[in-house]
Amino acid sequence: MTGAQLDYTSNEILADPPIVEPLRAAGLECHGGFLDDGTYASPRTLHRVPAIQAWQDSHRKQFGTEILDAPMDSWPGNFPNLDQAQLLLGEGVRDPIVALLTRVGTIEGFGAVIRHLAPADMQPFFAEDVRATAMGHLGRGLVEAHARDEAGWDDKAGHDRMWFAVRDIAFEHPVTEDQTQAILLRMGLGGGGDGRDERSARFQAQRLFPDLDLALELLVDTMCRVLFIEIKAFHVFAWAEALLSNDDLVAGEGEAARIVSYIRNDETPHVDYLRTALTEMRDRTFVGLSGRHVAGTEVIGRLWDKSLASSMGTVETQNRVAMSAEVAAALKGHARGSEILEQFRALGDWHPMEAA
Repeated sequence: MTGAQLDYTSNEILADPPIVEPLRAAGLECHGGFLDDGTYASPRTLHRVPAIQAWQDSHRKQFGTEILDAPMDSWPGNFPNLDQAQLLLGEGVRDPIVALLTRVGTIEGFGAVIRHLAPADMQPFFAEDVRATAMGHLGRGLVEAHARDEAGWDDKAGHDRMWFAVRDIAFEHPVTEDQTQAILLRMGLGGGGDGRDERSARFQAQRLFPDLDLALELLVDTMCRVLFIEIKAFHVFAWAEALLSNDDLVAGEGEAARIVSYIRNDETPHVDYLRTALTEMRDRTFVGLSGRHVAGTEVIGRLWDKSLASSMGTVETQNRVAMSAEVAAALKGHARGSEILEQFRALGDWHPMEAA
């Protein structure tokens, strides 16, 4: 064990750093803010960040294994890529970029669903001690901090509304509420709610470990999926920061790009606690409902591989097809639509099955 603190209360995990000025964006007071030296500080990180580092160090010392990781370059870059996006905006074609930012903000809001999944006590599901670990704190502040980061808390905006603020700053409030809903329906995110019941039913039909507690398997499966969403999102951050800092293409004098950089900073603890807790589970032994023991390497390995394949395969393709359709629709009535589309295709990926 290390000499660092390894056990925390929920209130400690949720504690903010000493912010002296809140972050504001497009008229919203957001979570996080600035320290007395002007440095941006992410919300709920006073203890959360050092705790994650301490849990990682403790795990390495106790088990002699490295923390799980999936490098960002495992996924392709954002679509449309930076050159394609700059072409569209340079030609006055804003709708696909507005749609993408709207979609990102909506998906961020869905992240709050994770707060419903983590049990208060993880010990009954494992043969070994889970105290003084990230996995032991999932229901003691970690997933709640994640949920509040994504969807806000009290009167402070989280990442969902912060991405909408990014969109509204860069494109000067380009859509009404009705238009936003139309965008989401086109991109497969309509229908109301967060889709939790539908996902739960689909998950039950495709379970890999029926002897494990259902809620536990759903938690681990969700952690894997969310981790890959978070890692892949760093491509979006890099793309958005570069695109939205171009004063010739967007409004706001770089403010939208700065807000994206703050969101990126906020997301790093999400990636780190998920990697850490999944590693801790991998190196322990799950206890099934029947009392049978299942190696963590088997449970985490299979759920990790399943989620990774989906993220890189089906989910990636669906996202690119939806965006191709947005580009095609935006160019359909444009006087130079065919010419712009040809240039767009020459700059990178394209999914012609949706472009007809």
